[in-house]
Amino acid sequence: MTFVEGLPKAELHVHHVGSASIEAVSTLAARHEGSTSVPSDPAELARYFEFTDFGHFIEVYLSVVDLLRTPEDIWTLTHEVARDLAAQNVRYAELTMTPYTSIVRGIAAEAYCEAIEDARRTAESDFDLTLRWCFDIPGESGVPSADVTLDTALRLKPDGLVSFGLGGPEVGVPRPQFAPHFEQARAAGLHSVPHAGESTGPESIWDSVRHLGAERIGHGIAAAQDPELMAHLASEGIVLEVCPTSNVRTRSVPSLAEHPLPTLVAAGVPVTINSDDPPMFDTTLNAEYEVARELLGLDDAGVADLARASVRASFAPVDVKSAILAEIDAYAG
Repeated sequence: MTFVEGLPKAELHVHHVGSASIEAVSTLAARHEGSTSVPSDPAELARYFEFTDFGHFIEVYLSVVDLLRTPEDIWTLTHEVARDLAAQNVRYAELTMTPYTSIVRGIAAEAYCEAIEDARRTAESDFDLTLRWCFDIPGESGVPSADVTLDTALRLKPDGLVSFGLGGPEVGVPRPQFAPHFEQARAAGLHSVPHAGESTGPESIWDSVRHLGAERIGHGIAAAQDPELMAHLASEGIVLEVCPTSNVRTRSVPSLAEHPLPTLVAAGVPVTINSDDPPMFDTTLNAEYEVARELLGLDDAGVADLARASVRASFAPVDVKSAILAEIDAYAG
């Protein structure tokens, strides 16, 4: 076992549907053959997950979302994702959920929340893992999707819910239009974690900070283009959830060698390392830590510091944070 494989970790930016394994997607595609464009053959599926740009990625992602047609499908996927995370020594994870895309396909909000909560409790019993939710607005579906997401969050109040997010394509989806939704979510005690600065420039990050009260930013790599923004993120302690391989696979960054992670870290911007949609991008959280090690020139102690940063930036309860940090200290020596 390598140092990274055995390192206790937290995962803060990983999508529920985007974490469906090739095997799980193949099974679902076969189950719904004739009513889906998703191939059931694993080799064909791997090719299906080769993206030409961010828009193509969203198109493919939503075709996989369409395979989740019952609460049982939701439960099974949630439990499987937890198992896969625990197998990488992830002790705490905040899974990004997009309830709207299931609700609009006919799964009632109540049934959706019941399924994920039951799966969470079962997973926490089965695995050495604490699981929490971020409810995510699919930006491409506009304000109506934000209304549904907010209503589901505030009316049903699932026990595992800790944060409110905004995902999907950034181009043509202004962040400020969702300010009222984020204001209500924050007033209800949820943390603000919108995506921004992945496939657009620094302005979407500024908008997320100014209009959405962002405490962490999903991706945020475009901050490297704006020294004033990097200084602001550093001084305010606003964390970027960086997902290096994802950025290359969606063509947001030309190559890993050109990834702005070193620029961000050199400017003092707080970062965490995450996997985003791992099977779709042919990666794992462990692999992303190895990528970060290479990009930043880290030894084992430096890699352990990355793991500590994710735990500290998480919305885990204090006792859970303390326990994982103690585990990291014991492991890293």
